[in-house]
Amino acid sequence: MFLNHLKDFVAKKIVKKELASAASAPADGKVKTVGILFDETYFKEREALVAELVANGIQPEDITVLVFKDRIKKNETFDYPVFSHKDIKWTAAIDNVDIKAFIFTEFDLLINYYDTEKAALLLVSHLSKAKFKAGFSSVDKRLHHFMIDTHAENYKVFSDELFKYLKILNKR
Repeated sequence: MFLNHLKDFVAKKIVKKELASAASAPADGKVKTVGILFDETYFKEREALVAELVANGIQPEDITVLVFKDRIKKNETFDYPVFSHKDIKWTAAIDNVDIKAFIFTEFDLLINYYDTEKAALLLVSHLSKAKFKAGFSSVDKRLHHFMIDTHAENYKVFSDELFKYLKILNKR
């Protein structure tokens, strides 16, 4: 337990240091492919948010989900990719094949659906090759191109605001 907190601290420090020197401009173009990075510790309505995206015109096959859980039990199985602190090394390197595939996919939009900073989530968000990143304003501002000021429990408000501004930004 203590080692997880220490590893979390070290990885977060590495990400914050990289964010200080990172500068990326959002790409132009319409949103067709969407990646969603969830923190299942606080938000369990994954299917409802995906349904909101589909209702707003995103095709289900164009949505990729990656879920973070604090603890994964030994016999627990999932029908979607899941990762935890164990998949992140002390040097902020990643071993998990699912995470690497998610990071190297060039999404038109990455939705960072977490409002609490955790090193593993920050690392995956930062390393992602997504062209446009959206998330909550309570997370480090340097990580996103677009931020929404609400709580993770209000997925309907998040979705409505996201698509309202995507339309204004001519991405939808």
